[in-house]
Amino acid sequence: MRPATALVLCAALASTALLAGCGKETAGAPASPGATCASTEPVVDPDGRTWDNVRVVSGKCGPSGAPSTGYEVTNTDKEPLTFTLTFTLVNGLGEAMDNTTRTVEAVKPGQTVRRPLDAADGPGSARSYRARIIKVRAVPADGAGDGCPSSGVRVTNDRGDAAMGLRVVGILLENCGAADYHLDGYPALRLLDEDREPVSGVDLLHGTDKISTGIGGSAAPRPVTLRPGESARATLAWRNTTTEGDPVNAPYVEVTAKPGTKPVTVTPELDLGTTGRLGVGPWTKAPAGAGQE
Repeated sequence: MRPATALVLCAALASTALLAGCGKETAGAPASPGATCASTEPVVDPDGRTWDNVRVVSGKCGPSGAPSTGYEVTNTDKEPLTFTLTFTLVNGLGEAMDNTTRTVEAVKPGQTVRRPLDAADGPGSARSYRARIIKVRAVPADGAGDGCPSSGVRVTNDRGDAAMGLRVVGILLENCGAADYHLDGYPALRLLDEDREPVSGVDLLHGTDKISTGIGGSAAPRPVTLRPGESARATLAWRNTTTEGDPVNAPYVEVTAKPGTKPVTVTPELDLGTTGRLGVGPWTKAPAGAGQE
């Protein structure tokens, strides 16, 4: 799995109060003078999950060498990547207590980033939990994250909506640059699997009315002009019905906003079942203040 082979993750038990030395970005050097983050044996996941080179290990971090909870991301790809890691925190009885997501932006090729993993209650709150990795996503950094990309537009996806097998997700484009940005028509999409390889056999339909009515995305395209700070939205709709055959999942989608622009990879997590169809709505101007949910 390509995203998984692009990182190594270090996570373990106990006090994050001693993790001050593990919160800095490094490139193969200790996080701070006198600090250690020594990996020992991999912790066997009770559910038997494997993530290629992504693993949870027991480790010690901080000047005292006390056990700690942290994670380490190493980019072995050839381009900067933004990683999104989802963990489950598990108590001593093996019960899942909470899910938490961490994003590590713009990790350069060959760079290692080391950070503590705390629960929602703040520093040190994860000391009594084990961390399990449940999902790893990695996308090219230019266009991902909170900063404004070199293109002057930021492309993301919202969390979407699901009801009785119908899925609806919005692709969001924000003009974060200094000049007006013009759109006309539909975004061009390329669906990618877990390894960011192209997914075939899916019909991309202009408009969402062939998937369902009344969900938006079925109107004819019209020119859209976005002033700095304004956003546009394109609706994706599909059904995840599964009958005969292998279900198709495309967690990644490359979005080309308009001809001649560089594609941006987003993660709408398309679970297309065996339907083989995805409805794509045209770009429309989003209400003021619209953004990623």
